Amino acid sequence: QVQLVESGGGLVQAGDSLRLSCSASGRTFSSRALGWFRQAPGKEREFVAGITWSGKTTDYLDSVKGRFTVSRDNTNNTVYLQMNSLKPEDTAVYYCVATNPFSSLKRSASGYAYWGQGTQVTVSS
Repeated sequence: QVQLVESGGGLVQAGDSLRLSCSASGRTFSSRALGWFRQAPGKEREFVAGITWSGKTTDYLDSVKGRFTVSRDNTNNTVYLQMNSLKPEDTAVYYCVATNPFSSLKRSASGYAYWGQGTQVTVSS
């Protein structure tokens, strides 16, 4: 079992930055691909960013490329999402996700067995 707890959300202005953190329990953190999804009101949940268990490969939603960076610290069982140049359309609840051990990085929500409770990010114009 893995428990994921996000932090770092909040209310910011357009152009500001935020860093989301996600702390994970369990001894198999380093063997799991990790990612971030988001869901805005009235919209479907979408993949934002992900990182393989090795940390060597990342993937991003096109609209956040160049602005968001996903990283992981396997020593501290934490995954981060650095968000720069935030836009009002980035407003959503952001969820941290983890796969089963040694599963590949995916863009589909069904590929992730574990989800955090979500943290709200609101970007005002």
